[in-house]
Amino acid sequence: MAAKQAEQALVERWRGILALHARTQCELDRALHGHGLCASDFEVLDVLAAGRAPKGTAAYRVQEISERVHLSQSALSRLIARLEKEGLVERCMCPEDRRGVKVSLTAKGRALHREVLPVQRAVLARTLADD
Repeated sequence: MAAKQAEQALVERWRGILALHARTQCELDRALHGHGLCASDFEVLDVLAAGRAPKGTAAYRVQEISERVHLSQSALSRLIARLEKEGLVERCMCPEDRRGVKVSLTAKGRALHREVLPVQRAVLARTLADD
């Protein structure tokens, strides 16, 4: 009986995490929509703006970004293509590995990130605050 209760508590905790994620994602999407972004767009901009990639450059390989934003490689590639079309990021060939692609923010992308950062952080503070 105790094992069954522990299992049920674990399932309820998991479902609570999923519900919190869904609520937060929806709130982020609503708040960022007026700036022409969705939550995943902002996450990519935020990773690129956060500093240096692992090898000390200002550009990240697509694989490095996917490890941080939890999108599939194909979904991330489409998102990056759209951000590039909007002039927010730029792609270039990786000098160390000509098959690889590196992504970096443009000046327009950096400015939009600075503008939207307080909006995104406010949503996180509101939705993730301990009750």
